[in-house]
Amino acid sequence: MLDAIWVLICAGLVFLMQAGFMCLESGSTRSKNSINVAFKNLTDIGISVVMFWAFGFALMFGTSQAGWIGTTGFLPTIGHTGVWSAAFFVFQTMFCGTAITIVSGAVAERMRFAGYLVVALLLASLIYPLFGHWVWNGIMSGAKTGWLGMHGFVDFAGATVVHSVAGWVALAAVLCIGPREGRFPPGAPPQKITGHNLPVAMLGTVLLWFGWFGFNGGSALTVNEQVPELLANTLLAGASGLVAALAVGWPLRGRPDVDLVIHGSLAGLVAITASCHVVSSSSAICIGSVGGLVMLAVDRLLNRWHIDDAVNAIPVHVGGGVWGSVAVAIFGQPERLGTGLDFAAQLGVQLAGVVVCCVWAFGLSYVLLRLINRKLPLRVTLEQERIGLNVAEHGASTELHDLFTAMDHQARTGDLNLQVPVEPFTEVGQIADRYNRVMAALREAVARTEAIVSTASDAIITFAKPTLTILTVNPSTELIFGYAGTQLVGQPFDLLLDTPERVPPERMPHDAEPAASDGVVIQLIHGGRHEVVGRRSDGSTFWLEAVVTQVALDDASFYTGIFRDISERKAQTEELKAARQLAELASQAKSNFLSTMSHELRTPMNAIIGFTEVVMERCEDLLPSRQYDNLSRVLLSAEHLLSLINHILDLSKIEAGRMEVHHSRVTLGPLL
Repeated sequence: MLDAIWVLICAGLVFLMQAGFMCLESGSTRSKNSINVAFKNLTDIGISVVMFWAFGFALMFGTSQAGWIGTTGFLPTIGHTGVWSAAFFVFQTMFCGTAITIVSGAVAERMRFAGYLVVALLLASLIYPLFGHWVWNGIMSGAKTGWLGMHGFVDFAGATVVHSVAGWVALAAVLCIGPREGRFPPGAPPQKITGHNLPVAMLGTVLLWFGWFGFNGGSALTVNEQVPELLANTLLAGASGLVAALAVGWPLRGRPDVDLVIHGSLAGLVAITASCHVVSSSSAICIGSVGGLVMLAVDRLLNRWHIDDAVNAIPVHVGGGVWGSVAVAIFGQPERLGTGLDFAAQLGVQLAGVVVCCVWAFGLSYVLLRLINRKLPLRVTLEQERIGLNVAEHGASTELHDLFTAMDHQARTGDLNLQVPVEPFTEVGQIADRYNRVMAALREAVARTEAIVSTASDAIITFAKPTLTILTVNPSTELIFGYAGTQLVGQPFDLLLDTPERVPPERMPHDAEPAASDGVVIQLIHGGRHEVVGRRSDGSTFWLEAVVTQVALDDASFYTGIFRDISERKAQTEELKAARQLAELASQAKSNFLSTMSHELRTPMNAIIGFTEVVMERCEDLLPSRQYDNLSRVLLSAEHLLSLINHILDLSKIEAGRMEVHHSRVTLGPLL
């Protein structure tokens, strides 16, 4: 009775591992899939119990047919065969559930729930119990009758029977459904997809570690002096796997990633599961350490081969399980193994068991899943994967999904007044509140911009690149060009320009837009300020000042043009030009007149001065003094008048552009 109680307690610990797997897998995946992952974990408990009761237990532990298959005990009545049988059934049923839930983590985030149910049914009712029969049939009575067990294959608590079988099925499943979107981008290194709640994943690891004491301790099927050693070896192997994975993975990756301690410890636990009853403490540490390193190696291989395992189930359970089975022959004490085989024979049997497990579990599941996938697609659609399986598969929502939905709706509609829902006192709610604040600031900025654009006196037009079709216009565009805004949207931009001459294709710049076959348009889109001729809706033309700039966005670009009607300015400029020309002509005529008149006046003045000087010189003694003084006054006045005429002549020459320059010596003294 005590043994039955111990086995039932251990069965409870193994059942607790379901909670550990649920935390580990849901925490290691994205929040949009967390409900789906937890749902699968809970569902496979029900499937494993029902299917193992109906078929699996009989196939695994029923009367053996030549060591290959059990033939009795289907749909058993639990308890009629005794307390021990009931306890053993409960314990082994928990093992079956563990095998199934390992698969759910590997295929997380992209496998349809219906497809997962198919995998769970195959594993619980066929693949797991038959291989288990080959290894463990007869252990309840102490005499193995399965063909692998009879040949000496040792797997104490399921490193191969439970973990490797589940890992090989998981590998077949992920090969059938392919990697998650974005996991292995073409031409780029693999992209790690981080889980949304790693503390919960680490809690799951602790729960699994705790449950492993029941996994290995209960496999003794009795309470004796060996149980403490089993638990100690389990503890040591898990710890050494963690330390080894961290010690090697940290330098390789350049940082202590969380998955190193999670998967390193689990790989060590898986590895010791096969031999915890026949190895020493130091051997347990070696087995666990190598298990952690094997996990790292398998993980690198999967990344190199672009095989996507969402929670590293394959490196942990296949890598750790294969190594653990081989380690039985390397570290197991022959007298405690009790197989009667030497080292080479034991190693050969262990390797044979590993190969048989691979061929059976991987080969059969891969073929069956490929066939099933043709009729029942195992993978969700790309759109379902993007929105998350919480919504796609179960219609279940999360705060983060609601936030994304509201943001996507706002992106599609362009409604800046939309407010996303805010859940107070949550991280997502704080993000939503900050988002609403950003949108409020954006609305204010857009409102100011729209006010400027709508009240601007210039025409502001946006047009597409490279088609040059009009996207938006402001009210001034309608006033300047005479078109309604609805008439212009979608029309070619050069509709508004008077561009009669087209540029031949062979003369087009190599970087010109396809629609820019007008020379004027080519000049505009290359930037700068230009004066062009516009065309109104009535066909009349007028002068425009245009500035076109390109606006580059992340995924698109367009042009913004500002057009100002400069017809009045052009008219005023022409009037000023004409007036200036008239003024210049008048000034030229005046200068010519003054030049001519000055010349005509200077000639008689020179004669007056000359004759006066002659008279004064020859008649100085003959003339009375009064008359001589009068002649002197005439001479002075004539010279003064001649000086004025010379000045006028010089000014007229300057204005007429006929200024002459003469070199002459100058005495500086008087000037100073």
